[in-house]
Amino acid sequence: MNDSRRLAELADNLACRSRLGLSKVAGSREDLAQLMDAVMPAAPTPRFTSLAQVRQWMGECTRCSLSRGRNKIVFGSGPEDARIMFIGEGPGAQEDRQGLPFVGPAGKLLDAMLAAVGLRREQVYIANIVKCRPPGNRDPQTEEVAACRPFLEAQVKVIAPAAICTLGRPAAHALLGSDAPMGRLRGQWSRALGVPVLPTYHPAYLLRTPEAKALAYADLKALVKGPTP
Repeated sequence: MNDSRRLAELADNLACRSRLGLSKVAGSREDLAQLMDAVMPAAPTPRFTSLAQVRQWMGECTRCSLSRGRNKIVFGSGPEDARIMFIGEGPGAQEDRQGLPFVGPAGKLLDAMLAAVGLRREQVYIANIVKCRPPGNRDPQTEEVAACRPFLEAQVKVIAPAAICTLGRPAAHALLGSDAPMGRLRGQWSRALGVPVLPTYHPAYLLRTPEAKALAYADLKALVKGPTP
């Protein structure tokens, strides 16, 4: 039974007890916490006017277990008025050491890809769906993505990009709420957080699968052109 069904059944149970005049509820604290999360609206994200404010709000984040193994938070880099924003899945080893996104071999390939379509790193904003390195560079887990989501959303609101390019399957799935394979998602415009989104392959994947570089190049050309009205 999935979580949403469990919560729905728990909510029905509580409603029935209320109609019967029963005030005590049998169940664990975890059940109650899940129910409260489901029926109570989440606290709204504060309004920010700069990325510095978002970073200050984030602090030395310990909201998920990734914080225990990190060296540095990798918040993001680039101008606040960037027209295009790139979002990957999470920092790797070199990013964790330097505190900057995409500075390893995949970052060098990303720089080359940007140059191929007339862009420079200094013109775009680059971030990840999680700000701390997952152990062994594994995919971020659902609860880790959820813990970092408010920071990513705040970054997007401050930057207000004309377009977002997600890099790799985890980033596309997290932003679009889709579980479709990358072969189906890449190159197709969608929308998330009020911004047009174009998924493409992660540079690390392209290093392993160089025959896919032509597809990624086509995606970046479409990104620069922008979505068709």
